[in-house]
Amino acid sequence: MAEVKIFERPKSMTDVSTHYCPGCTHGIVHRLVAEVIDELGIQEKTVGVAPVGCAVLLYNYINTDMYEAAHGRAPAVATGCKRVRPDLTVFTYQGDGDLASIGAAEIVHAANRGENITVIFINNAIYGMTGGQMAPTTLLKQRTTTCPFGRDPKANGYPIRVAEMLATLEAPGYIARVTVARPKYVIKTKEAIKKAFQTQIDGKGFSLVEVLSTCPTNWGMRPTEALKWLEENMIPYYPLGEFKLPN
Repeated sequence: MAEVKIFERPKSMTDVSTHYCPGCTHGIVHRLVAEVIDELGIQEKTVGVAPVGCAVLLYNYINTDMYEAAHGRAPAVATGCKRVRPDLTVFTYQGDGDLASIGAAEIVHAANRGENITVIFINNAIYGMTGGQMAPTTLLKQRTTTCPFGRDPKANGYPIRVAEMLATLEAPGYIARVTVARPKYVIKTKEAIKKAFQTQIDGKGFSLVEVLSTCPTNWGMRPTEALKWLEENMIPYYPLGEFKLPN
């Protein structure tokens, strides 16, 4: 009986060891992006924009042309690339510090202009690479190195729901929130990422997929505990679903 290969590394993903911490779910999202690029047959016409943050080395994992943007400026870099080369598929990959803090103005205005780019937004409710500081997405009462007694809305404001905020704008084509906390969620996440890329390919404007992710190291948890914490604490505040669909 002939052997049948049922699982392999995506062609759009490089064969290297990861630099991410044990239990980090960035790697799952990287693979899903690579799988989608392969399935759409766009590897040779795709350009990614890496952020500043844990995913700063994105170009080591996704085997496409790649830019490295200044902190928070990935949507601006992607805008320039897409406007000059509208035939390319252009995506950014950003964390919550990069996108929702220093890059808040960039993402809002790129979405409001309806730039025909795709954004993969990783929300793990904390700054990762810089040492576990409070992010715009940190939950109330969640402890970080810069709010060791928990986030206080009187001092720090409330966690920002990026997907809902951008969905109020007229121009975006597709906006969704998903997670990779369990296998059943991973399937939905891949579907959303594929929809986002297809939205761009069809010329229907700005698309964003927010992915609820874990950071066991800076949350001070074991990986299995982090997955459970995400389900019990993040999903109630950041509900999963599609917030805007292409016309």
